[in-house]
Amino acid sequence: MRRIVYGFLLQAIALAAPIGMAAWPTSGQLKSTAPAAASDSRTGSETAWRQHIEAWRAQREHELVAEDGWLTLVALDWLRPGVNSVGSSEDSHIRVDGAPEHLGVLTVAGNTVQLLAPQGGFPAGLTLDGQPAREGLLSADDTRPSTLAWGSLTMVVLPRGDRFALRVKDAHSPARTAFRGLHWYEPDLRYTVEARWIPSKPPKRIKIPTVIGTTLDLPSPGVAEFKFGGKTLRLEPVLEDPHDTSLFFIVRDTTSKTATYEGGRFLRTGFPDHGLDKPGSLIIDFNQLYNPPCAYTPYATCPLPPEQNRMPVAIEAGEQRYTP
Repeated sequence: MRRIVYGFLLQAIALAAPIGMAAWPTSGQLKSTAPAAASDSRTGSETAWRQHIEAWRAQREHELVAEDGWLTLVALDWLRPGVNSVGSSEDSHIRVDGAPEHLGVLTVAGNTVQLLAPQGGFPAGLTLDGQPAREGLLSADDTRPSTLAWGSLTMVVLPRGDRFALRVKDAHSPARTAFRGLHWYEPDLRYTVEARWIPSKPPKRIKIPTVIGTTLDLPSPGVAEFKFGGKTLRLEPVLEDPHDTSLFFIVRDTTSKTATYEGGRFLRTGFPDHGLDKPGSLIIDFNQLYNPPCAYTPYATCPLPPEQNRMPVAIEAGEQRYTP
């Protein structure tokens, strides 16, 4: 029987970035005729694993429905070079429903974006990074962008390819207020596997396509190889940030045609047991597959699975297709 190992994944920052693995009994051991005490221990291990999965799923729903979660995303507008007026008025270059008629002006020059006051000044209550709005350069960094806020609206400028986009979130969005929960497969130990880690020497970079037609160039430190459904499969994770403590897998399987999100799903795991640069083993728990933001909103800019991560098998585990 294929060896299956439980793994605990640490719930951490947005979209559950797990770190660390613990040794768990194999599914074969759970079914063995061991003494009662050992059997009770294994049953307890399985119960703990299931409780962890359920807690992780509850945390994911909590993050999605939060005031700044993905369900609040209501617009993504491209900034043009030069002047971009922002507000709810019909003559605004970027219309933001629910905002004052004239919210502000965003000017794009090369690699910089500047906030200017509209004629008559900034509207009362508009803040920039928690302080009264002021003119000046904005940070357009994915990790810590400058945040404009007015009422239930928050706005950030983000770089996408060679352009900038204004992302708008509304805490009162219909998607958030009408949220009725996510859909999951039942936890199943068959989808928790131990993979062989094959480091890339030297580490390489791979091209990751996105839904908006751009391409990300991200480091991939190695390959995770495992057997499933009688096939030997290989997946290439990436590192989104040099300081990452988890591997990021962007994958697709044959369930995307019927039961799961068409664009693929995400998965995070801890590092291999001997680090990224040495051969070793890695726990992959497909029960923690989750949907990208694009499954919930048309205004996200999600990465898509590279060709090598499109598995010719059905992974009936993790999050299913979202239906509002």
